[in-house]
Amino acid sequence: MSTIRVAVIGCGSIAQHRHLIEYSNNPHVEIVAVCDINEARVKETAEKYHAKAYTSYEALLGSEAIDAVSVCLPNYLHAPVTIAALNTGVHVLCEKPMATSYEEAEQMIEAAKKNNKKLMIGHNQRFVSSHQKARKLIEQGEVGEIYSFRTSFGHGGPEGWSAEGADSWFFKKDQAFIGAMGDLGVHKADLLRYLLGEEFAEVGAFVETNAKVNTDVDDNATLILKTKGGIVGTLAASWAYTAKEDNSTILYGEKATLRLEDDPEYSLIVQYNNGEVVKYELDGIQSNEDGGQTTSHTIDHFVESILQDTNPLIDGEEGKKSLEVILGALESVETKRIISLEK
Repeated sequence: MSTIRVAVIGCGSIAQHRHLIEYSNNPHVEIVAVCDINEARVKETAEKYHAKAYTSYEALLGSEAIDAVSVCLPNYLHAPVTIAALNTGVHVLCEKPMATSYEEAEQMIEAAKKNNKKLMIGHNQRFVSSHQKARKLIEQGEVGEIYSFRTSFGHGGPEGWSAEGADSWFFKKDQAFIGAMGDLGVHKADLLRYLLGEEFAEVGAFVETNAKVNTDVDDNATLILKTKGGIVGTLAASWAYTAKEDNSTILYGEKATLRLEDDPEYSLIVQYNNGEVVKYELDGIQSNEDGGQTTSHTIDHFVESILQDTNPLIDGEEGKKSLEVILGALESVETKRIISLEK
């Protein structure tokens, strides 16, 4: 296989600003179909990418000879549409969070195994240059033992990003299931697992809805996390950072502190305990403010995993582990207890 035939299900902002652009830029991809319940939007998208338009994903899956799909739908549809696509024999790249429950995630993984197809979850933070460099430094022993961390992902909210603006599904619990913690926090849970090389053992959480009106999901969340090896730290996710987006992570280690995406000029700054400071000017993390996320490497990695028949970096099992952190945080809020994540 030298070219894969792809369909994109859901033509909202994440599809327009990442999936469709990156697929169209990949020489090994042909976009053959797009799907959205908004007829005007899907027709315009289909015309732009010379693809066939559908308003029903069932009709698309039943009619088109495709190799893979991107699922770019509201969160509550991730599992059912992914499972349907896998059961028709196509590979799936699903946006995050992968599902709304542990059971749904398990069903998605089982469908991928049963049909011998790739399932990848769109956690793009692992592909950021500073994050990959930091992981290498940690693996090489440059940081020594890691003691603590803090990470934050916040911006002004989905109304400035979503295709529907203030009427977006992001603000509706029956469609989103969770707010900023699922939209942004799950990205950072996945990143921390990747950087630290450890699974989380416990989580405690506080969430609020205090920055947005007419919504029943969280817009501010702070998690306290502890890994199985005893590393403790905080994760903040917010739709209330109205002045400037924050997508930073700081790791505090035995030999050095790593500051990731915390400086406007240098993507990674390493502050060694002996006073030496090394600044890395790498490819900056992409944000909505920069006009889109057109080279996130997420889509290219998915395509390569299909062409080379390799396991994607963030497969269903990895996506489930990051989702479990967020589900544990929800349980913590509901029970006002520290939640064990160890199965």
